[in-house]
Amino acid sequence: MQVPLLRLQCGCNSYEWGKVGKDSAAARYASATPSDSFSIQDDKPYAELWMGTHPSNPSKDLTTGRTLLDLVQDNQALMSKEVAERYQQKLPFLFKVLSINKALSIQAHPNKKLAEQLHKKDSKNYPDDNHKPEMTIAITPFDGLCGFRPLNEIAHFLQHIPSLRQLVGDKEVKKFEQTVKSQETSEDSAKAEENKKALQSAFTALMNSKPEDVEKAAPKLIQQAKDEASEFAGSGGPTNDGKQLADLMIRLNSQFPADLGLFVSFFLNYVQLAIGEAMFLKADDIHAYLSGDIIECMAASDNVVRAGFTPKFKDVETLTSMLTYSYAPIEEQKMHPTDYSYCKLNQAAYSSSSAATLYDPPIEEFSVVRTSLNSSGSKVTFEAIDGPSIIICTSGQGTISVGPKKEEIKEGYVYFVGATAEVVMESSASEGPFVTFKAFCELSGKEGSAPSGKM
Repeated sequence: MQVPLLRLQCGCNSYEWGKVGKDSAAARYASATPSDSFSIQDDKPYAELWMGTHPSNPSKDLTTGRTLLDLVQDNQALMSKEVAERYQQKLPFLFKVLSINKALSIQAHPNKKLAEQLHKKDSKNYPDDNHKPEMTIAITPFDGLCGFRPLNEIAHFLQHIPSLRQLVGDKEVKKFEQTVKSQETSEDSAKAEENKKALQSAFTALMNSKPEDVEKAAPKLIQQAKDEASEFAGSGGPTNDGKQLADLMIRLNSQFPADLGLFVSFFLNYVQLAIGEAMFLKADDIHAYLSGDIIECMAASDNVVRAGFTPKFKDVETLTSMLTYSYAPIEEQKMHPTDYSYCKLNQAAYSSSSAATLYDPPIEEFSVVRTSLNSSGSKVTFEAIDGPSIIICTSGQGTISVGPKKEEIKEGYVYFVGATAEVVMESSASEGPFVTFKAFCELSGKEGSAPSGKM
């Protein structure tokens, strides 16, 4: 049997929100693998590198040119019998690098049942029948909007930002304020449900604002942001820095002038991730990525329900009816990674404080391990798992081995590793760390049994 280590050629999508030229990590990583159809253009935006079997942009074996989908369908052992049967001979996850220069749409991804319904009703705008929970890990500083803010913060903004209050409507605002007053920390499930309904009602009212009303309200919002700066949204407000919010409004308005998304931002948490920090989004969680380079892993789907910061198809009715309306502080949106136990570091790795860190969301389709080998000669050995993996190097260089097969790996190189293969990586970097990300799926056993305590 062929040694289950394949170097992949992965496609890079150019979208308007991507980083331009070599500023895009997605483009630089794509260009590391020879391709007749890809070279970086200095004035072109590059948004996403896709790694996986999804038909919209399938990865290929660099040696043979065959798609990864063909290879895993021809050889079930590459996936493991259990994974292949569960996911119809397709890789259960889609692994990506995103390079974000401009805000992505305010969006959510449907749950499995809704995805099937939307695909059946409108396959043009909803090309998949699968759900799309996703995880984001920062490889450069990142910011975005993620989940609904605590209700007292939303109430504060509704009180201090007249243009926002006007769009939601005074009657709706008063109803929201009355419902959430003194109830936010209640553990009473009936009251919590009442809070969610009040949030849904106020948010839906905002989302259904007339375009002409948004166009009138936006200049007032931006003027308030410029005038009040550090006191934006009033004194004694939420934990977000007022000047930070004011700067964010001005930045977003420069990208999407007079867009409803400006006002939606006051309902959502503003999240900043340092390098290595991560967040997980369940199906039906609202979010918008704003800037940075990230590793993203998700269930293998391309479904998006959009409603702001986009010229694309918007589906406000579906978005407002599908959301979970869970609300929580920023810190609860972030993941809490743990040490990855099922690998061994050699002495050189230990002495240079090298590490393997596990990001393990509460779903079965994927987990990700970030490995940083901090000195030349540092080595990590990953135990065999009963499922497939994809590994990308984001900095440094070294070697990757499965059995007798040993290959070079450096920034931008991507490898597929078949099930039941032990993987060894060793750094040869003379400067800086050798950093890799390994996405994998194992339906039973060690990796899937210990979620790391998130949301």
